[in-house]
Amino acid sequence: MVAGQKIGYARVSSKDQNLDRQLAALKKEKVFRVFTDTVSGSSTQRPGLDGALNYLRAGDQLIVVSMDRLARSLIDLHRLVDELTERGVSVKFLKEGQTYLLDSSPVAKLMLGLLGSVAEFERSIIRERQAEGIAKAKARGVYKGRAKVLNEEQVAQARGWVSAGIPKAEVARRLGIGRTTLYKYLNQ
Repeated sequence: MVAGQKIGYARVSSKDQNLDRQLAALKKEKVFRVFTDTVSGSSTQRPGLDGALNYLRAGDQLIVVSMDRLARSLIDLHRLVDELTERGVSVKFLKEGQTYLLDSSPVAKLMLGLLGSVAEFERSIIRERQAEGIAKAKARGVYKGRAKVLNEEQVAQARGWVSAGIPKAEVARRLGIGRTTLYKYLNQ
């Protein structure tokens, strides 16, 4: 039984992914409020998670669809769960069917470590398969990497503007790209 509010947290790793499945699962849990992020879990910039951590109070419960949505490493997972439970906030993971409290048993803590390790292992397997797929596609000449942002004509135009004394920030703005991208093309 939760004394306070049920608060949800959902995260997707890229703008191409969709939060709908996670939000539907959280809605079934009758959460009061949901915080979301659409950034890689390895990123330290997660305003949704920061907002949830600041919002949660003793007696509340943080509900997350899966452990890998909360943290990308076992160390980070333990740190977050420990920090929250020490504040009197319970943490519930729907996929794993686990809830953690301050007075969680040693077996529950063992399960957190085991399930977190499995999630970390799954991510490493996915990265490995992705790298293998890219290598095979490159060998077949199919994989070309990211599409170029600027064509050769635009690069020549950018060089001309820079030679004419136009600030690089202005050149980047005119081309609709970031300065870092502009520098990359100018240094080719």
